[in-house]
Amino acid sequence: MSRASLGVAVSCPCGEVYELRPEYAGRLLECPACSRHLRAGSAAGAFRAPSPGVDRAFDRDVFLLRQRVFTITSKYEVWAEDGTPILYVERPTYPVRTLAAYLLAVFGTLTVMGFAAGALARDASGLTILLSVPVAAFIFLVISMSARPRRHVTIYRDDSRGETLLRVQQNERVAFLTRTYAIVTAAGETLAILRKTYLHNIIRKRWYVAAPGGEPMAMAIEDSIVLSLLRRLLGTFFGFLRTNFVFVRGPHAEIFGEFNRKFTLLDRYVLDLSADSARTFDRRIAVALGVMLDSGERR
Repeated sequence: MSRASLGVAVSCPCGEVYELRPEYAGRLLECPACSRHLRAGSAAGAFRAPSPGVDRAFDRDVFLLRQRVFTITSKYEVWAEDGTPILYVERPTYPVRTLAAYLLAVFGTLTVMGFAAGALARDASGLTILLSVPVAAFIFLVISMSARPRRHVTIYRDDSRGETLLRVQQNERVAFLTRTYAIVTAAGETLAILRKTYLHNIIRKRWYVAAPGGEPMAMAIEDSIVLSLLRRLLGTFFGFLRTNFVFVRGPHAEIFGEFNRKFTLLDRYVLDLSADSARTFDRRIAVALGVMLDSGERR
């Protein structure tokens, strides 16, 4: 950001003041002095009347997510645009129980295939041997998925974990083509259903958001088909091909939000819903979806 007098003023709580060219108006930028994220053309912390009935933690357009490192459980700190902490998120990984599930799957697969060994000895045809490989893989997947614990997400008020605000519940243990999650309030109300279809993710990752009754609400999709294909071929390419998503809705795929990964050594993300100025999309659903776009895709 330049300090030259060029038209659009931005002030940061750390005390720095910047003036930018007019084309930067409305963009989310980073203060080079303190790394806070600021909206160009609007004062950080400018007054806005609270939305009635909306929890203060979700009453905003920009959320900054930072994943904690060196932890077994997936943990996220969620900040407001000015760097104030507003939420804390956990998604357990259960490494010991997951390892036990894989060992059980290996034992079960070997046992079942042992019973099938007699049939193979009697009829050692090429077709029988060929079919035994996918059957063994199928048995392993079913047993390992069935034995693994479900990984629910919990969103707390803060890292004391004293107040639960939201949960994202994994619906299925065994899922081959589609996996779904329910976004549920602390009172037990279902806000939305998230769905990931693995076949669709082969070319371009996407997550579908539906109302509890099944009506489509929105979709999060990788920002570019070209970049999606490059990521399939080159991976992240040392971080230069970061997986970013856009939020779209309606028959014309109107873009109303973005979920972008910052180019840093640590996993940091910006969930920006400024395009939805009327706040017609529930911010609680957006935050839950943002967490799943990271932890559910193993980015």
